[in-house]
Amino acid sequence: MSRLQQLLKLHEVDPSDADVLYMLAQEHATRGEHAEALAWFDRCVDADGAYCYAYFHKARSLEALGRVPEAIETLRRGLGAAVAAGDAKAQGEIAGYLEALGG
Repeated sequence: MSRLQQLLKLHEVDPSDADVLYMLAQEHATRGEHAEALAWFDRCVDADGAYCYAYFHKARSLEALGRVPEAIETLRRGLGAAVAAGDAKAQGEIAGYLEALGG
């Protein structure tokens, strides 16, 4: 059974588990399936708006698809989530990526 299949089984057990949604998004992104990854990152953020790294990695998928303005907007939302969550590490990483994209 592939990692993707294992994650899908976990998702069946609890479709609202933000960690599983994030892992599914990451699995698709790793495979270069960025459009599919975006849908899973959105589901992760819908389940847990404070899941800061979902914003970061969603922006990476958007950038990979050439959608830089959307990536910048996603990073801005992620930075707000990181500030609200008091996650200094995520704030720094998101802000650095945002700056690298010119946002």
